[in-house]
Amino acid sequence: MKHPAGLVDVQVIRRVPAGLRAPVVPTPALLALAVLTVVLVVAGLVDAPRASAAVRTGTGKGSVTQAYLIDAQPGAQVRLIGPSGAVAGGGRVDRLGSFLVRELAPGPGYRFEVAGRTGNSFAVRSQRPPDPSQYRNQRFGAGYHYVRMRDGVELAVMVRLPAGKTMADGPFPTVIEYSGYQSASPGDLIVGALRKRLKNPDPLAPAPGVVLGASLGPAAGFATVLVQMRGSGCSGGAYDLFDYPTIYDGYDIVETVAAQPWVSGHRVGLVGISYSGISQLSVAGTRPPSLAAIAPMSITDDLYSTGFPGGIFNSGFANSWITERQKDALPAPSGGQPYARELIRRGDKRCLANQKLRLQTQNVRKLIEQNPTRNPSLLEHRSPSYWASKIDVPVLLSGTVQDEQVGPQWTSIIGEFKGNRDVWVKMINGPHFDSTAPQLLSSWYEFLNIFVARRVPVPSPGLAALATAVSAGSTSTPGTLVRTDRLTGSRDVDDARRRFARDSRIQVWFDSGADPVVPGNLSGRWQRGFASWPPASVGAGTRLSLGRAGRLTTRTGASSTVSFRPDPASRPAGTLNVVGASQVPWQGLPPYRWQQAPGRSGLGFVSAVNDHDVMVVGPASVDLRLASSVRDTDLQATLSEVRPDGKETYVTTGHLRASFRSVTSASTTLEPKRDWLDPEPLRPGFQNVRIALNTVAHVFRKGTRIRLTITAPGGDMTSWRFDTPTTGGRVVDTLRLGVGGSSLVLPVVPGARAGAPLPACDGQRGRPCRSYRPAFNGG
Repeated sequence: MKHPAGLVDVQVIRRVPAGLRAPVVPTPALLALAVLTVVLVVAGLVDAPRASAAVRTGTGKGSVTQAYLIDAQPGAQVRLIGPSGAVAGGGRVDRLGSFLVRELAPGPGYRFEVAGRTGNSFAVRSQRPPDPSQYRNQRFGAGYHYVRMRDGVELAVMVRLPAGKTMADGPFPTVIEYSGYQSASPGDLIVGALRKRLKNPDPLAPAPGVVLGASLGPAAGFATVLVQMRGSGCSGGAYDLFDYPTIYDGYDIVETVAAQPWVSGHRVGLVGISYSGISQLSVAGTRPPSLAAIAPMSITDDLYSTGFPGGIFNSGFANSWITERQKDALPAPSGGQPYARELIRRGDKRCLANQKLRLQTQNVRKLIEQNPTRNPSLLEHRSPSYWASKIDVPVLLSGTVQDEQVGPQWTSIIGEFKGNRDVWVKMINGPHFDSTAPQLLSSWYEFLNIFVARRVPVPSPGLAALATAVSAGSTSTPGTLVRTDRLTGSRDVDDARRRFARDSRIQVWFDSGADPVVPGNLSGRWQRGFASWPPASVGAGTRLSLGRAGRLTTRTGASSTVSFRPDPASRPAGTLNVVGASQVPWQGLPPYRWQQAPGRSGLGFVSAVNDHDVMVVGPASVDLRLASSVRDTDLQATLSEVRPDGKETYVTTGHLRASFRSVTSASTTLEPKRDWLDPEPLRPGFQNVRIALNTVAHVFRKGTRIRLTITAPGGDMTSWRFDTPTTGGRVVDTLRLGVGGSSLVLPVVPGARAGAPLPACDGQRGRPCRSYRPAFNGG
């Protein structure tokens, strides 16, 4: 063979008869060759001879309920051996040298076996906190850093100081935003947004979804720590969609940040909208000792309720969101988030090293296919509702009642905060972004100052100005000024807290977008407060009977039936041509295409003209007596307002796959509840099928009428789509009406009146408007 130096080996082979051992007599040529070989080996130009290449066993480590292996021999067979000696998992080491096993019992004595060779022993971690030195021994300041979790995985973080401050001005009241979006990237969000408009995007700009931590928090006078979830960006680990390692990373981050000398009082808050709103619930549920308060916005109550509304797969926003997260989890620099690719290009070796486990990302699509029902072992600990009852710090929860992304069913979580006296809920009509509406953002500013900074809120012109700019950039409407002076006159922080607590526990803002000068402007026009959810005064609700000729009335008429042919293809799948993350639904006047269900594809039921305002606040139920020509049918119920001017305004919607009709003992007259575990085909004849309507927060004004429409799923929501089987109009669903028939139950607040006249139909945020046309049955 040729050596790098260009020399040629010459071998002298002496053949001997089989079975005999003949000594090898060194010749001068062989001696010279041996000397030359030794010289080349020492010089590193050739490898020393060895019997066989050693298989790299890598390093095994334990996470919370998981075990991972890194730096092992790619392609080798691998087994995880548990403490008892039994095999706990196995497969092949991926091309990055890694392997991961989930759902393990905690304890010592685990070890990976690679190609038959045993590696190091380690422990799978429990949920118990690590030694406090884990937090005390890590120090970092302003700027971009890496922070080590209890299992050795590093998370990327970006520390941003209050506007105009340096480290010398500390300590600072501090909040954390914990997200899997591009959050820890070191660029500027506002500059990045401007560059994007100029078609010159900055790969280091944070995602718009972390605007609270990246921009509004520092403007409000807080140091913010933007944390990149494991398995995304430049953070290590494998992405796991709110599994235990991600949840307890949140605990570790809270304690590590709070231990920094520049953090005021060594206590921190959690902030964020959507992804980083949802993450707050589970982190707070683990009860980190240094957590002061949380302020989640635009959350869901349960991953299943967003992914499978009514038991039907959400092939719109939920599907696109999953696809984006799987894409973000690909290893950089060939894939993954832009800032990770860019930092690696610039030579960030830690970011590159943190990509090792990316090929072990859980296949969420496969999990969905394997779990069409709500598998508790998979989803229970991933559910915000599961953690809500464990939270013992103050909570400010903000959301919208037409949320086109995570969905408007988030209000179901309110009842889970039992035992926590410091919970306030703010809601408003509108799409996903509108939880940052000026009135809600004012409360957010006050809440963080009182419960995290422990100071009296003072006027913040910087926050007011920046919030206006963010609103204009996101919605193309100016909004109204964020008020930051409401509690300025407080004697001290305790006085400010008492004044803040005078606000009702549940505060509903109405008529956002009903600006007569700027239709669709992001601003609630008026509000009402309630002490509980649903409001105690609604009682068991007001029941309206579905009757002949499409009547909706409190008086139950004679028994009859009506049939329709649900067809999901009979109209556009959504009111906008968007399914993924988009700012189009946030505009003041989105290009809605809200169409009536044609022909016999839908039923309508309309009340008489209201002779007084009817305020409806809370969950609602559509209780059908249903028979079908098939063993399963997908249904949608939509509530709307028919106006004196002949227009119709969307209010809310509910969905159900009829095989999930069984309800649990936790159900109420207003709110059917399900475990989503045991679908049962429809039987011949009529049976009870209750559809839960999403939260209603609307006043049907005097002179208007209440309308209920029953169709196949689709056509009435912005970004949700439904994996409903095609029917071609061949399915026949029949409702029993009148006595012993179908009804609508609404949470009517008795005696309540609207705080403003009936607004224009166009412009009400999150509420499409169309011309009213009766359905074929008259309603």
